[in-house]
Amino acid sequence: MQDKQLRQYDIRNAAAFRRTREKWGRLSNMAAGFPLCVNDIAIQSSEVLYQACRFPHNPDIQQLVLSNTNPMDAKKVARSYDGMTRSDWELSRVLFMKWCLRVKLAQNWDNFSTELLATGDMPIVEISSKDAFWGAKPDGGSLCTGANVLGRLLMQLREQIKSNSAERLWVVPPLNVDHFLLLNQPIQIVCKSQSVKAKEPEQRQMF
Repeated sequence: MQDKQLRQYDIRNAAAFRRTREKWGRLSNMAAGFPLCVNDIAIQSSEVLYQACRFPHNPDIQQLVLSNTNPMDAKKVARSYDGMTRSDWELSRVLFMKWCLRVKLAQNWDNFSTELLATGDMPIVEISSKDAFWGAKPDGGSLCTGANVLGRLLMQLREQIKSNSAERLWVVPPLNVDHFLLLNQPIQIVCKSQSVKAKEPEQRQMF
């Protein structure tokens, strides 16, 4: 999904979220309570995993990212190493995000599938004042405009839940991309059975 076409949404008729503590906030990559396990490595959230994927050739940077329990801190660490990001990131970042969301679903099936299905057929929209690619920017009033790529990926995932057996979504194959590595090791198949019961980290009130 490289479509950057801007779309307009009326958040009164959408499953819209800005902060994790708001209604629908658990759809955010920043939401706590959705721990992951990839290559036997416990990871606090899909945001932390996504940011780590930027640095396959730099396991030390990946480790710095993974060591953060707060996803915003992990994102800040990743941004401080922008120049070390994999060269194809702009072209492949949506593919990586889609994979991270699949992992989040497979390993938090009951909670995350329930959250997605609770949105019914409403558009899912991440409201962001800064990012009109992953989210949509407020226009004033109830309207937001943006590519809303994260929201559209979540809507795709919602449709996959509706049209597939649960078991088919409990297994997530590795991406077919070069250098799909975590801490110097090729990323393996991720399964629901590998999920971990991690303590939910405290999050700042800004979420």
